[in-house]
Amino acid sequence: MKFNSWKIAGDQLQTRWAKDINPDCPFPEYPRPQMMREEWMNLNGLWNYAITSKSIKMIKSFEGTILVPFAVESALSGVMRKLKPKERLWYQRTFIIPNSWNGKRILIHFGAIDWEATVWINGTRIGDHQGGNVPFSFDISEALHIKGLNEIIVSVWDPTNKGGVERGKQTLKPYGIKYNAMSGIWQTVWLEPVNDVFIDSLKIESDIDNKILRCKVNTLNAQRENKIIISILSEKKEIVTESGEVAKQFELKIPNVRLWCPDDPFLYDLSIKIENNGKILDAISSYFGMRKISMKEDEHGFQRILLNYKTIFQFGTLDQGYWPDGLYTAPTDEALKYDIEVTKELGFNLIRKHVKVESARWYYHCDKLGMLVWQDMPNGGKMGIIHMMIGLLKAKKNREHRRKELEKKRYYNELKSMINFLYNSPCIVVWVPFNEGWGQFDTKKTVDFVRELDSTRLIDSASGWHDLGVGDIADCHKYIGPAIPDNIKGRAAVCGEFGGLGLKIKGHMWKKKIKFVYRFFKDSAHLTRKYAELIEKLKNFIPKGLCAGIYTQLTDVEGEVNGLLTYDREVIKMEKQRINELNTNLLNNS
Repeated sequence: MKFNSWKIAGDQLQTRWAKDINPDCPFPEYPRPQMMREEWMNLNGLWNYAITSKSIKMIKSFEGTILVPFAVESALSGVMRKLKPKERLWYQRTFIIPNSWNGKRILIHFGAIDWEATVWINGTRIGDHQGGNVPFSFDISEALHIKGLNEIIVSVWDPTNKGGVERGKQTLKPYGIKYNAMSGIWQTVWLEPVNDVFIDSLKIESDIDNKILRCKVNTLNAQRENKIIISILSEKKEIVTESGEVAKQFELKIPNVRLWCPDDPFLYDLSIKIENNGKILDAISSYFGMRKISMKEDEHGFQRILLNYKTIFQFGTLDQGYWPDGLYTAPTDEALKYDIEVTKELGFNLIRKHVKVESARWYYHCDKLGMLVWQDMPNGGKMGIIHMMIGLLKAKKNREHRRKELEKKRYYNELKSMINFLYNSPCIVVWVPFNEGWGQFDTKKTVDFVRELDSTRLIDSASGWHDLGVGDIADCHKYIGPAIPDNIKGRAAVCGEFGGLGLKIKGHMWKKKIKFVYRFFKDSAHLTRKYAELIEKLKNFIPKGLCAGIYTQLTDVEGEVNGLLTYDREVIKMEKQRINELNTNLLNNS
């Protein structure tokens, strides 16, 4: 069966990176920078696809081709078709295992699939996964043909806002601050050969007080006689090496520690091997940063956020992570990196990744470039206009939502998966379990849950609306703002969202009749003056205890035109140097 080759679907706005996509292998970069092996196979590219009734148990024929890893609703997928809750999306392709992989176990990795996925290899059902935000893997060794073609089939069901799942800003009927849903494979798919004994995962903690890196290497099928060897490298020079049993909690003393921070985002390299009588069974490379995020009361009784024991005012942008052509998926790795680079160039030191989890490479770029990250959990719950109004009324009384037990279980499973996935990234300094009461429930229990998983970072229990007085941070939202929250005793005060200043740039907007902003401005000059006023107000709250501010937002998104940049990232709406001056002055004098 042959289908037409790939082309971008529809006539919506595109980014300049769309032309750089190689349909034979989009995103050729290694997808897991903190645990790299030399051998791997990228399965991105053109797959066959079909959309059927949800009731269909196995696909028999296909409708066309789809470009993986772009969601079926996106233009870059080549399909641009909405997936409904009563439908099922199917993927199929073939691959050949290299001869050099014979005798190895083969793992298949999915960067993310939204929302429920089932995988078959050569007709054998390999496994299922629920949750649309984080990576998952299967061992497919037993189902493979060592020689000749192997077939992979993936089926996907995605209820979006009709099934009580965590979905962030996605909705089947976009409006205002809710955006187009996306479904299916939206991150890299890849194969990896390993021996029977291999490294499954790492848990890394930096202890700057004792100048120690703690590292737990989790292995599969390792025996007592196997040995772990860990080496730390600084600028490619080996500075520490230790070996020990596979179950050992390593504590490696680092001489002349160089700390990670936004102004000097220094990363150490890490080499880890499993050895048996001198034979290397597995070897990976990784990296880490030495840094500590903490709080301390100042001389006025306010809690201040410290990075490496130095007070740091954090000022950043709300980043939705949406793209006009790729929706949840950037067109290329360079595009993904650009959003972080331009945020840094504008003088910000923080990104709040808003109700979305990015690929491992996005956090890698933040680690390398020195960008602090506040990581939201992609929330669920009911978020229609009526529910949002009810939520605002409840917020005045700090009431939580009721959610079904199954929904709560799914939430905690995904929250745990997200924290485990991102635990080793030095850029992440704050977890945000809930945003504006969207599906917010059992807040104190949730804070305790996060704290048990990760006691090394701060917790902003609820950004905006329902403040139950728990966690490390008191967070208010104020449009146009900014503002400082009430009830800050014992917690760091932040304005988690403010701004929303809008400017239309003809030729760089999403095709949508109704445009949403908190206030329109007629030109860049007026917009810049208002932005300067907001920065001055923000500065005045710092002596009163304010520790951080987050401006809405980095880019326009669909019908929202309140970005610092247009949706296609082509126009910075204010003079770049002026924004940098205002932001740098704020950070240097706070």
